[in-house]
Amino acid sequence: MSNKTLMLIKPRAVKNNCIGMILNTVNENNFRIAAMKMLQMTKKQAREFYIVHKDRSFYEDLVDFMTSGAIVAVLLEKENAVEDFRTLIGPTNPKEATEGTIRYACGYDIQQNAVHGSDSPENAERECNFFFPYAERF
Repeated sequence: MSNKTLMLIKPRAVKNNCIGMILNTVNENNFRIAAMKMLQMTKKQAREFYIVHKDRSFYEDLVDFMTSGAIVAVLLEKENAVEDFRTLIGPTNPKEATEGTIRYACGYDIQQNAVHGSDSPENAERECNFFFPYAERF
């Protein structure tokens, strides 16, 4: 699964019409979009997806934000997908991101940083399966 990663375009980026620019950036950097869907997560789904952060102080705020509007979930493929995508999106804090990264272009703050990207091959597998349980069949 190291050649797959998950991208979530977060509610503020969706609301601010960043979907096209983000997808274009992904395509220009040689990622293949293997599956994609727009949805609004329920609180239950967001809590389950972000379970790794349940003991962190920002957990409930993150759940509230991620359920505040539509998101776009995208299954990306590329050799070294996780590492390359983490480089493309930039640091979690958009104020620390460099020009040319997605979070620099579309991020607002640490939580509303435009996109989520898997941080390890193991998490990529879990996260891709969360949104695309049948993707291996495509």
